[in-house]
Amino acid sequence: MTLQLPTSTELLCQGIAEAFKEEDKIPLNSVNGPVEPDLTIDQSIPGGRASSAILGIAEPQPVGSNVSRQGMIDLLNEDLAGEYQAIIAYVVYSQVLKGAAYTDIARELQAHAGEELAHAIKIAKQIDYLGGMPGVVPKAVLTSNDPTTMLRADLENERVTVGRYRERIRQAEAMGEFALSETLRAIIVQEQEHEIDLASALGIEVPAA
Repeated sequence: MTLQLPTSTELLCQGIAEAFKEEDKIPLNSVNGPVEPDLTIDQSIPGGRASSAILGIAEPQPVGSNVSRQGMIDLLNEDLAGEYQAIIAYVVYSQVLKGAAYTDIARELQAHAGEELAHAIKIAKQIDYLGGMPGVVPKAVLTSNDPTTMLRADLENERVTVGRYRERIRQAEAMGEFALSETLRAIIVQEQEHEIDLASALGIEVPAA
């Protein structure tokens, strides 16, 4: 018996037919064609995102990821200058606010001064850990004889501080400095409490950072 082998043309047609059969097995959606296969989840990536290596694209860099060690030292020294400012302001304002209407908030401001001192010590410790020298110059402190002006100045300083520390937390985490991030998170909790105290004394809502 003579064995007849398929020609190259017949093999090509057979291969095409098999390919169409396989394609028919792929589920389609109504818009985008074949359903994308499940992507392997890389548990080492925060939030369990699909690995960028699987997707074949470059991973976007987090906010503040370009901050160097020296850059962080400089930024923390700016924060430290803000803490010095807050200490001075709270010490002065707590003593010069007069009248029964300000008795409670004056007591709160005195407590705030002690908390801001603790913040300054924590920031200075982190600067030293990173190999820097803590600064010694505070930011300018507004002085006034008007209680409302003083309280509003404090509230504005706290608003700016909260926004600054939110950014610093993102930068610290992008650098892998998680101890610094946790330190700043603890500080920002108290800064927000200060905002609430000041806004309540002024009879207004806490402003957005």
